[in-house]
Amino acid sequence: MTSTLQEGILVGCGNPLLDISAVVPLNFLQKYSMNEDDAILAEDRHMPIYGELVEGYQAEFLAGGSVQNSLRIAQWILRQPRVAVFFGCVGEDRYAGILKEKAQAAGLDVHYQVKRDVPTGTCAVLITGTHRSLCANLAAANNFTIDHLEEPSNKALVDNAQYYYISGFFLTVNPPSIMQVAATAHAKQRPFLMNLSAPFISQFYMAPLLAALPYVDIIFGNEAEAQAFAEAQQWPSGDLREIGKRLVAMEKKNPARPRIAILTQGCDPVLLIQQDSVQEFPVTKLAVHEIVDTNGAGDAFVGGFLSQFVQGKSLDVCIRCGNYAAGHIIKNPGCTYSGEPEFVE
Repeated sequence: MTSTLQEGILVGCGNPLLDISAVVPLNFLQKYSMNEDDAILAEDRHMPIYGELVEGYQAEFLAGGSVQNSLRIAQWILRQPRVAVFFGCVGEDRYAGILKEKAQAAGLDVHYQVKRDVPTGTCAVLITGTHRSLCANLAAANNFTIDHLEEPSNKALVDNAQYYYISGFFLTVNPPSIMQVAATAHAKQRPFLMNLSAPFISQFYMAPLLAALPYVDIIFGNEAEAQAFAEAQQWPSGDLREIGKRLVAMEKKNPARPRIAILTQGCDPVLLIQQDSVQEFPVTKLAVHEIVDTNGAGDAFVGGFLSQFVQGKSLDVCIRCGNYAAGHIIKNPGCTYSGEPEFVE
């Protein structure tokens, strides 16, 4: 990193979750009616998963939650602490302590809302071969309220930021907070970035997603998420480029800054879709033995992208750094990194 960035230039809101990650047999998924590569919210029938992983498998605890992951990765690449501020809700327990410690160690400036009567959220990361399946018990994360953002010190952080990033996952928690941050970004003419996050968001939370979308300057998603959005909108869902073009063309509050869609597709090229163009950015394919865990690749991509975007770099540099970060994360368990970042423009 060449120049020093303003502290708190980037604000993110999301669900701070402690990932409980373990390699499990396929019948473990079947037992809980889950499929490989699922990303779901826990129902009552899933609640025993977390204890079972800790007791019966070699479970690792990793700081998780999509936005918090992305901001940790951005911080790692930037090598300057407190560039990013994170808001989310935790309980008052040991897991919250682990999360805060890991987030701060990564350089993140966390401002958790704390709810005493609810446990910190957890996410089971079930690894079967190169597949990973996620089952999130949001718990305290689900209790985030807009008054936390309205506290004067937190409001100042939101007002002072130059960039804003929120996951689609947060739509299940507190849409009013998303709309407030979106309105702030719009009023100050600052970029507001969002992620489609998972197919179930488009399937079950389309109304709050559509309310936020007019404010969104850059929308991220992978092929499954984009297809789920297209199906929910009753668009033809076969062609990712076409879906991206339609996403870009949807209503926008600030037409002077046309929306951009960035769609990832695993080891196939990343698509950068703008009003009048579609560009492809190749992904370096990894050998099977290099792939440790694909969990967090999407979060890492956004983290790499953000690390360059907040420095005012061009979109192609941002995307190449996204691909670098995702490739690095896949070689490590969970959304974790090792060593010094080696991204070169």
